[in-house]
Amino acid sequence: MKQIEVVAAIIHDDEGRIFATQRGYGDMKDGWEFPGGKMEPGELPEDALKREIQEELETCIVVERLVKTVEWDYPQFHLTMHCYWCHVESGSLTLKEHEAARWLSHDQFDSVDWLPADKVVVEELKKELAAASPQSLLT
Repeated sequence: MKQIEVVAAIIHDDEGRIFATQRGYGDMKDGWEFPGGKMEPGELPEDALKREIQEELETCIVVERLVKTVEWDYPQFHLTMHCYWCHVESGSLTLKEHEAARWLSHDQFDSVDWLPADKVVVEELKKELAAASPQSLLT
């Protein structure tokens, strides 16, 4: 089975909301995900994430911490997805590859149709939020 390794940004704002994007292309078009993309050979995950967000959203981010690495089997490939808690350093989150985006508060997480691997991350975020105040997650 084909193996794909990607990075994903869980971009948060000062209000504790997260940024979700809707795919505009490919087999999983219209599914919601955390933005990011494939790592280049020899590239560190944090560097790949900064590059991908700059390319896809014309935005510079600060990568804060690893939240979770998800291993997921899709029908055509095995996905390894490293998900990082991030915030915007500069830029305006301009959609270049996605068809839509939304800022979601914790009570809106289930309002979009997440792709299966991303849903695993959403469930992890829900657990973290239940155990701590949203403000404590920002640090």
